[in-house]
Amino acid sequence: MAFTALTRRGFGVLTAALLATSALVAPATAQTPPGVLVVGQIAEPQSLDPHAVTAVNDFRILMNIYEGLVRYAPGTLEVEPALAEAWEISEDGTVYTFTLREGVTFHDGSALDAEAVVFNFQRMLNEDHPYHNTGPFPLSFFFGAVQGVEALDARTVRFTLNEPYAPFLSTLAYPTGLIVSPPAVRQHGAAFGRNRAGTGPFRFAEWRSNERVVGTRNDGYWGENAALDAVVFRPITDANTRVAEMLSGGIDVMVEVPPVALSQFTGANYTVHEQAGPHVWFLILNALEGPFADVRVRQAANYAINREAIVRDVLEGTATVAAGPTPPAFAWASNSDLEPYPYDPDRARALRAEAGVAPGTPLTFYVTEGGSGMLDPVAMGTAIQADLAAVGFDVRIETYEWNTFLGRVNPGLQGKADMAQMAWMTNDPDTLPFLALRTAAWPEQGGFNSGYYSNPEVDALLEAARVATDQDERARLYREMQVIVQQDAPWVFVANWMQNAVTSDRVAGFALEPSFFLLLGGVSKN
Repeated sequence: MAFTALTRRGFGVLTAALLATSALVAPATAQTPPGVLVVGQIAEPQSLDPHAVTAVNDFRILMNIYEGLVRYAPGTLEVEPALAEAWEISEDGTVYTFTLREGVTFHDGSALDAEAVVFNFQRMLNEDHPYHNTGPFPLSFFFGAVQGVEALDARTVRFTLNEPYAPFLSTLAYPTGLIVSPPAVRQHGAAFGRNRAGTGPFRFAEWRSNERVVGTRNDGYWGENAALDAVVFRPITDANTRVAEMLSGGIDVMVEVPPVALSQFTGANYTVHEQAGPHVWFLILNALEGPFADVRVRQAANYAINREAIVRDVLEGTATVAAGPTPPAFAWASNSDLEPYPYDPDRARALRAEAGVAPGTPLTFYVTEGGSGMLDPVAMGTAIQADLAAVGFDVRIETYEWNTFLGRVNPGLQGKADMAQMAWMTNDPDTLPFLALRTAAWPEQGGFNSGYYSNPEVDALLEAARVATDQDERARLYREMQVIVQQDAPWVFVANWMQNAVTSDRVAGFALEPSFFLLLGGVSKN
């Protein structure tokens, strides 16, 4: 595909930049040109269809190509207008009417109008839609409260909900709410994930598997044009290689810097960025079968793991010990009275014995080499393996590349594993527990409750919280839920991370977002 948006330096300069940053060139000789930002990503994207992916690794690309009706205001999780310039909400909270910006076009030249918005949501919500099949994890459950979507005229869209849904606007700002070009979907069908068209500040230009995804400046953007000619996302799965590339000049931005490497970027040539956000790193326990079907054994795992040592020694103090399923970044909804499980191996052994689980009982543990928000997963997995061995478990680790790992964990652990690492970065205190802790979120029903946890009281609290329009009432329900979940221990609650990134001194205007997305429209590079 031709790179048509390079108006100042031309295709030849970009081609040279890509060759200089490819794996075929030694890091010591790598050099990136002005106007082309090269980002070291942690993994190859699964897809670039926002209706098919779940990983922040992919979201960091998507948010620069597509836009939603609304977005998070810079530096916050507060919603502001995007493709919709205004909206109204009915008094009972069940009808949302959006007015679209005038004159916005997709990168393929087609119009952003109300019918295009309807197409996007029908694609997710209507199983009979010809383009509904977006992969193994359709994300329509994000919008399960939507009863209907209709175009009132070319610029007006009305959503009717089956009941009040407090996180609706926040969910529209999440990548699942990004709007894709209907003509592009019709043209490419199942291959749209590699032939995409949005309305964002960068146009998709190229995807070479395991090498790079390239976006070039959208000179027809409805807002302020991007300062960069192009942005190149390079998947570099090995953290040490990412560090070496950053030090050598092969990349301009490195996300998710290993804690042990941060000290290498303290000089004048680099800027280290940190931003607290709603993140939790945990172990999913198979509550349906095997040892962890007994709550006492799940509690034993929580007592057995020395999370303070992991945070101190493995993560170099870049995280805090997690107390429950709701990150403390959601200050209004997190339960500050919850204390983390203490490190108590004697208590862990006693609970294991009380449950009748013999010393040396085998456990299968899924670990990933690296992925979105996964911190230092191999080192953390090894430390966890040792802690569980010390209280009588024989833990066998199976390590997978990130996308393979997701393909094994997301469909559920039943018949495969006893436990798996996981990390979530969420946009609302509703998101993670609703999608990963409810009985109705078991994988067979389209959710991410891969450990098959079930508690009717938790289900009821979560259902009540998402329809409560009073934030204080929502907070009370979430805090009550957290107490029960911590006691039931469907997960081992490990760490809440402060995200980081490093930029070279050639980069200006870069900032991390509490959403964990990368927004590169205002970034420049000399």
